Amino acid sequence: MQRRTLLKTAPLLCLTGAAWAQEYPRAGATIRYVVPFPPGGLTDVMARLVGQQLGERWKTNVVIDNKPGSGGQIGAAEVAKAPGDGQTLLAITMTHAANVTLFKGRAPFDFMKDLRPVALLAGSPMLFVVPAASPIKDYKDLVARARSSKLNAGSSGNGTPPHLTLALFNDINKTDIQHVPYKGGAPSMTDLIGGQLDIIFSNLPESIAHVKSGRLRALAIASNTRHALVPDVPTTAELGVPQLAVENWTAIMVPAGTPEAAVAKLGAEVVKIMGTPDVDERARTQGFRVDARGPQAFGAFLNEEVERWARVIAAAKISVE
Repeated sequence: MQRRTLLKTAPLLCLTGAAWAQEYPRAGATIRYVVPFPPGGLTDVMARLVGQQLGERWKTNVVIDNKPGSGGQIGAAEVAKAPGDGQTLLAITMTHAANVTLFKGRAPFDFMKDLRPVALLAGSPMLFVVPAASPIKDYKDLVARARSSKLNAGSSGNGTPPHLTLALFNDINKTDIQHVPYKGGAPSMTDLIGGQLDIIFSNLPESIAHVKSGRLRALAIASNTRHALVPDVPTTAELGVPQLAVENWTAIMVPAGTPEAAVAKLGAEVVKIMGTPDVDERARTQGFRVDARGPQAFGAFLNEEVERWARVIAAAKISVE
């Protein structure tokens, strides 16, 4: 009797999923796209670009809601506890993959269980920059000087992509460049230009204008392919350290209870948006490389990133306390 009931119920579940996909998003409903960082940053810029396109395509309101704080954890926690109706999206970055380890046992939610992947959007490779007057001329020189003298490197804070890239550099090259955390990328960049810091393993959009103006010198870009904005700067792959490729990527997640049909539909739409020539061009002007992947492919990528940065964090004994 029990088996017969299950067999009768299965088609109903499939129909429910199909109906859910057709009705999503609900007519007249507003989609809230939570960005757990301040306005104007890398993640915010991409979220607004995607949100605008999504709203136009689906003829619905998409509202960007900035919820900064605690390294992206405040906004993430809010979305993790939101209803799983497909109406609340979360913008995440490489920072969140690292936060799984950095905030383990201390976060009010379980990132990998309370949220589910929707789509990877794009990434921006890290750029290794020094002051224009620095005696460090290239990557090989950086390694040599880091081994023979005391250097320091700024970042936008403990556990941020610039800090993690520094830690990975130190681990690969067996160096001990000292980390100097700041409250944001802008103040660290100001001190680098002023000569108070030796180097920053920088988010490209934060340093590219200073490289173009001649105030900073780019030594390498953490990528497998050269970047159009700095075509003369060698990649870490070319320099013989492909394992030092690091992109500060951005992506979308939703509450874990969101139906599969909604996740699939949203993920497919976002991948289409990222594939349009206009969005690709606008992303590239911001320093991004479009790397659109749907729920399954992004989920696999996210797992790899969490494991990768867990190893780096453990080796460098990084803490956010």
